[in-house]
Amino acid sequence: MKHHHAEFGGARAVADPVTVRPFRETDRAAWDAFVTAHPAGTFFHLTGWREIMENVFRHRTHYLVAESAGAIVGVLPLAEVKTRLFGHAVTSLPFCVYGGCVAADAAVAGALHQAAVEHARGTGATHLELRNTESREPDWPRQDLYVTFRKEILPDVEANMTAIPRKQRAMVRKGIKAGLRSEIDVTVDRFFDLYADNVHRHGTPALSKRYFAELKRVFGDRCECLIVVTAEGAPVSGVLSFYFRDEVLPYYAGDYTSARDLAANDFKYWELMRRACERGCCLFDYGRSKRGTGSFDFKKNWGFEPTPLHYEYQLFRTDRVPENNPLNPKYQLMIQTWRRLPRAVVNALGPYLVRGLG
Repeated sequence: MKHHHAEFGGARAVADPVTVRPFRETDRAAWDAFVTAHPAGTFFHLTGWREIMENVFRHRTHYLVAESAGAIVGVLPLAEVKTRLFGHAVTSLPFCVYGGCVAADAAVAGALHQAAVEHARGTGATHLELRNTESREPDWPRQDLYVTFRKEILPDVEANMTAIPRKQRAMVRKGIKAGLRSEIDVTVDRFFDLYADNVHRHGTPALSKRYFAELKRVFGDRCECLIVVTAEGAPVSGVLSFYFRDEVLPYYAGDYTSARDLAANDFKYWELMRRACERGCCLFDYGRSKRGTGSFDFKKNWGFEPTPLHYEYQLFRTDRVPENNPLNPKYQLMIQTWRRLPRAVVNALGPYLVRGLG
């Protein structure tokens, strides 16, 4: 099939015929280079996630490559999530807030979507889910639950402090005054303790420590743990962030209850922004939030404006878009019960449950 289409996501249209085929190990470097160079590419499109999906979660992956004249012109990462508790889906991509295809033009995207639909239907999944940052298939069923928050990092450190709205800036100053400081850890140990304590308080299962260790191993310096410690050196809050191009994405966070009185959370994100600014980053990606949640309000209070995310679906063996999220009333009882279980129990059981919650 020949394509003579307009530009798509800032990339040039493809004139030669396009073929879609499964990913091969030898594609890794070319795939990652294509994703990094394309304006629609994100950290979650990098091939390192394929290792994470297969090795940590045991999810079968199906990464699709669109080729034209021997060069990659589009990619679409997919993983099959099949669990007793949360059903059977093909998603781009579980545990990732952004996904879908990265394609040179609309025709390439269409070819990748067609191949994805065929693959997902063939697995017996109830649905296909594409976590797009922009609408790709306006006629597909969609979910408008999520937004993302992204904002420019100014080149001058102090200018970034001034850009924080007054109330949150006062919180950052409170943390500085309390003698808080940030440290970068080479291991995930201190971060995991903070994270596991936090998710248990919220009543949701924790991801495994091995998952975080694998993120660090697979992505190296592009995955970083920042820990906030008191004047005495005790850890109170932490964030695991991803670096991609000139962007920083705080992705997983945790704290102890003592963090609140010290304003350690606001201080933590300021420290991340300050360090990112010093290393030349230009964009702070505060990440996904559900409308009507505390994290949504927190990010707005930092002066970030929400941008809708376009999660689009093909439904095969169901007539409604899935709702695997904590706001769904059917999970509320599970959350209340989980909160009451001992930490040792939840840390052991959590990874088995959570693999279906991506």
